[in-house]
Formats: sequence, structure tokens, C-alpha cells
Amino acid sequence: MTNLVEARNVSKSYGAVRAVDNVSFDIEKGRISGLIGPNGAGKTTLLKAILGLTDCQGTLSVLGLDPFRQRRELMQNICFIADVAVLPRWIRVSQLLSFTEKVHPSFSRQRVNKLLGETKIKSTAKVRELSKGMITQLHLSIISAVDAKFLVLDEPTLGLDIIFRKEFYSNLLSDYFDEERTILVTTHQVEEIENLLTHLIFINDGRLILDAAMEEIPQRFVELQTSGDNADAARALRPFHERDGVGKKIMMFENLEREKLRGLGEAHTPAVADLFVAMVKGAKR
Repeated sequence: MTNLVEARNVSKSYGAVRAVDNVSFDIEKGRISGLIGPNGAGKTTLLKAILGLTDCQGTLSVLGLDPFRQRRELMQNICFIADVAVLPRWIRVSQLLSFTEKVHPSFSRQRVNKLLGETKIKSTAKVRELSKGMITQLHLSIISAVDAKFLVLDEPTLGLDIIFRKEFYSNLLSDYFDEERTILVTTHQVEEIENLLTHLIFINDGRLILDAAMEEIPQRFVELQTSGDNADAARALRPFHERDGVGKKIMMFENLEREKLRGLGEAHTPAVADLFVAMVKGAKR
């Protein structure tokens, strides 16, 4: 199976609120996909549907299973790290590892001991005695010791300092990711994961506004920094978003030949964060 996740016309409403509105997308095996959206965009609801925590309209398949009706089977091959620590604060690290070993058939105690041996986390420590960064390290070590096919990360580095954030993603690549495993990550710190992503999914107001491989971005989008008469000439080419820079105008174009921008300013491939803001504001306009 090439696609781990297949969503077709997926929707979810809470009363009159349409949290997810008729979205369709695929997540291929061996990819690192970024699900990017502002607060209230529908990311959490979509993640809950993928994890089988809520039902939905439309068709949703994860690892070939219906996540809501076959959740027990699904959980044998999927791991999840939320934006808040969910480990029991009273438990000791050794007890947590023993519990995980008993309940998860694909958990390797030898593997997790090796990973924790590279940290300052002691097996006798209780979770409440660990810093937020150490709890995240512990969580990731446990996840990495489970032979799961799909890892879902929801703001995994929220509240961590920059050193821990860098180490988290470095360890994620070295200890978990390979061509057989797949990662879906949501974060507001897009700049920190841009170089890791192989696929982008933008969501806003419950609707997808972008679903594209990273290699498509340079071919499809271009950002231009321009000023003066050149700005007027560039504006005639109908950018879908424009913002002010320091003494210049910054415009975003889609499906425009870069040759048409020659001589009008500095053209380059936009950063993911800038592209996201441009598409959200462009969609609203």
C-alpha cells in the first residue's frame, strides 16, 4: 500500500460549526507531512478523525483501516505525541517502561534503554520530577522504541526552548524516521521543520487550501521583492497576495513563469511560513 492515509470528502460538524469541511488528501508511506493551519482551522478535529477519536462524514482510511471502527487494530501500528504531556505524573520511569512493555507487543525494552542512556533521565525518577524537555525526551524515546508505521505529532515541542526543539527533531530523524515509516506533524513553528518536510497540507476554516509535495513548491509559487514602477508592473501580473517590506513590496504569485518577472525585482521560492500566510490571507480576500 502506497498511501497510509486516504481521505475523501471528509467533514465533521459540532452543531452549527463545520470544523472540517469536505477535505480530500493522501499521505504516502515514507513521507513527512506538515499539517499547517491557524488556531481553530480544523487541525485538531482532523487529527482526532485520523486517530479514531471521533467519527466523521465521508471516507477516511488509515493503514487500510476505518480509524473509528477499527481503532484497536489501528493503534498497534500508530503512535501519537500531543501538545501537552500525557504521562502520569506519579509514575516512575522504570514503571512506565514496564507498563508499556506489557501492553504493547511491538515495544522494545532494549531499544528504549539505549535511547534513554543517551539522556539525563534516570529510571528511578518520577515523571513529576522531570522538566518539560525531559518529559518530551522520554515520550519520544518510548515512541521510537515501538515498531509503529505511523507517527502523529501535534505541536510536539510546544513550550520547549530552542535547544530542546532542535534536539527533538534531530532525534526524530535519527531514531525514528526511515523510508518505511511515516510522520504527520502539526506546528506553529513552521520555520523549524521546513527542511524536514516532504509534503505540505494547509488548512483554514476547515478547508484545505494547499495539498502539495515540497518539490512542487518552487515550480508553482514565486515571491517577488520589488518597488517603485516595477511594483506597478508586477501588480499587473495579478499576485494573489501583497505585503509591505522595508522600502519594498513583496508579492506572491502562483503558476506564473519566472521569466515574466525578470527585471522587476528579486524573485525566489517563498518560505513555507510566508506561503502559508499569503494563501490564508489571499483566500480570505
